[in-house]
Amino acid sequence: MNKTIYDKHYLTMEYFGEPYPGLVDFFKGLNRNQTILDLGCGQGRDLFFLANLGFNMIGVDHSLVGIEQVRSRARQLKLNISVDVADIYEYPIPPEVDVVLMDSMLHFYKNDIQKETELVNSILNQLKKGGLFCNCLIKGNEREMILKKIIENSRFEWNIIYEDYIEYPENSSDYHLLVIEK
Repeated sequence: MNKTIYDKHYLTMEYFGEPYPGLVDFFKGLNRNQTILDLGCGQGRDLFFLANLGFNMIGVDHSLVGIEQVRSRARQLKLNISVDVADIYEYPIPPEVDVVLMDSMLHFYKNDIQKETELVNSILNQLKKGGLFCNCLIKGNEREMILKKIIENSRFEWNIIYEDYIEYPENSSDYHLLVIEK
């Protein structure tokens, strides 16, 4: 796997800080006997929190540096977290996955719209019936409209389970948290 820009960032432990408080609150209310796939897990800020709550965790990221940090910390904490170095755009959703989490992975910048649209469509198509797609996206009307349009144009019925804006004090920004059920 090629070096990524994140490999450099991840030389600083816990580069992206703590999980978003709103994301924490949402997952505290879910049934813990579920498997969550964290696409773009980085150094594992969400993986470790969710594993400590009792969820079965699978993390995927293209940064070997981030994944190695997750492996090492998971061994140290004796947590059963499965991780894989892979391209999230090509990663097949395992059948046991109940929730696909994408935390700050989608941006819908002009040059990324088509690729990210295809990724979301792939996830929506692969997710099992009753499965959840949980996306945390930096607040922005255009971004949010693009994501909602992808969901509306999907061939499946979706129920909005949760939608809110959450504050992320560590970098003084707000995020749109959207959770839908197939």
